[in-house]
Amino acid sequence: MKTLLFLYNPHAGKGQVGAHLATILDAFSKAGWLITVHPTQGPTDATAVAADLGGSFERIVCCGGDGTLHEVVTGLMALEHRPDIGYIPAGSTNDFARNLSLPRGFAALAATAAAGVPLPVDIGRFNDCFFVYVAAFGAFTDVSYDTPQPFKNMFGHLAYVLEGMTRLGSIQSYHLQVEYDGGQLEGDYIFGMVSNTVSVGGLKSPASAGVKLDDGIFELVLIQKPTSPTQLQHIIKSLLQMTQDGSGMVSSLRASRLKILCTQPLPWTLDGEYGGAPKLADIENYKHAVTIVHGSPPKPTDRS
Repeated sequence: MKTLLFLYNPHAGKGQVGAHLATILDAFSKAGWLITVHPTQGPTDATAVAADLGGSFERIVCCGGDGTLHEVVTGLMALEHRPDIGYIPAGSTNDFARNLSLPRGFAALAATAAAGVPLPVDIGRFNDCFFVYVAAFGAFTDVSYDTPQPFKNMFGHLAYVLEGMTRLGSIQSYHLQVEYDGGQLEGDYIFGMVSNTVSVGGLKSPASAGVKLDDGIFELVLIQKPTSPTQLQHIIKSLLQMTQDGSGMVSSLRASRLKILCTQPLPWTLDGEYGGAPKLADIENYKHAVTIVHGSPPKPTDRS
């Protein structure tokens, strides 16, 4: 019998996973899985469990926010042979889930996690750490872990936007040297992100056009420091309309390897969680590092 490890965060989102646990496990059983269940016990617990036990299972399904998925993938990256991953999003924004064409409702999500279509997915290395879909610095990047949980539960991704807009008057810039696949940039930037996703913070990324999870390429977005209200308006308009900025204040490019050097410690977030403040960020795309199942589960064969 096939073996499946189910890791779930009982506190993700509105803490609703527990009420649907029987439905989820029933869907796994109907798909022919022998299930082991582990509720996460705190930060990094999913990473430790995935690293210690992941090699003993044919599939790991995680349920929680993008942070839970981040922890599971980080744990699996320590293994030479990694089981397929199923993802049941239950967080506040669930950015990465927007890439996977997942259905609505816990029963359908569990069925997809149990029997969906395997998709090789690129994973990012950030110095000695990993990220699934985004590494970011600068303005608003601390919003996801500074925004109070009740506020997230009530307003969802709008909470991040509202919280972030209160920071516009105190934006700090960083002088950076950026090397990428043979090219170079240098300037003062208030925000940057290296991503592999169509959505960040619940909003469509300015670099989302043509994003593929398995092409070995990241999308890099950099926002220069505005020196006038007009430039700031250009930036806000570009982000709200989900387009690149014609004034050049918002730029994007594609690369598989980057080095970002700052003249001071630069705080980063990895998949929405604090990722340290190094002066040098060495970022590399690990192509097809893990396999995540997605889409609708296959329909039963008609045996009549």
